[in-house]
Amino acid sequence: MNILIVYAHPEPHSLNGALKDFSVQHLQAQGHTVQVSDLYAMDWKAPIDATDSLAAPVGPHFHPSLDSKHAYANGVQSPDIAREQDKLRWADTVILQFPLWWFSMPAILKGWIDRVYAYGFAYGVGEHSDQRWGERYGQGAMSGKRAMLVVTTGGWESHYSPRGINGPIDDVLFPIQHGVLHYPGFDVLPPFVVYRTSRMDEARFADVRSALGQRLDTLATTAPIPYRKQNMGDYMIPALTLRDEIAPGQSGYAVHLDASQ
Repeated sequence: MNILIVYAHPEPHSLNGALKDFSVQHLQAQGHTVQVSDLYAMDWKAPIDATDSLAAPVGPHFHPSLDSKHAYANGVQSPDIAREQDKLRWADTVILQFPLWWFSMPAILKGWIDRVYAYGFAYGVGEHSDQRWGERYGQGAMSGKRAMLVVTTGGWESHYSPRGINGPIDDVLFPIQHGVLHYPGFDVLPPFVVYRTSRMDEARFADVRSALGQRLDTLATTAPIPYRKQNMGDYMIPALTLRDEIAPGQSGYAVHLDASQ
């Protein structure tokens, strides 16, 4: 299997660095081919701007989505963007690894998404009609591929429990897992989360590493999070709201899970 790890931590000798190195070694030992996009080591440019296209803006001023669309369609994207898109095409599985900073991914990883997910590549694709609303949320360029988050956080597991003060971890990660990954078509695996990272001794690190190894061994077989697919009848189009008979009276993130899957 071809596996891409998109890694966002500035310190190679951190817990994240050790886990990333372990993942690469473990996956390669199992016969997988691994590429790593180490964003800090690459000095990845996070902001999206006019330099992301080798051509001049198509209008009187820079328009992020329209210029992204033109650059992608005409082969004039910045080379760093095109290289990362090639990695995504190559990969069977993508792992996003990062520390949870202020309830989201580090800015450098968000910038990777902003720039690499070009209009026409990851969004803005497919038919928009009364029957379909684009190739997204279960369809799209990443269909048939798998993705998983490897996340570290200083908070305790109880802080991210259903009644924890930070909110349930599935809710905290919903914009990334459902939006960034499910939107362009990935089958999204349950995340691997390491809590209370400031309390990490050798014995606990060995346990974490063993648990991560087990998750890596089952990348191809773990059941994905059962997100509903947009164009398969659960949502009214073009309103894109759930049909009244589905999860009646309920709202929130959980209604976008199909318990029958």
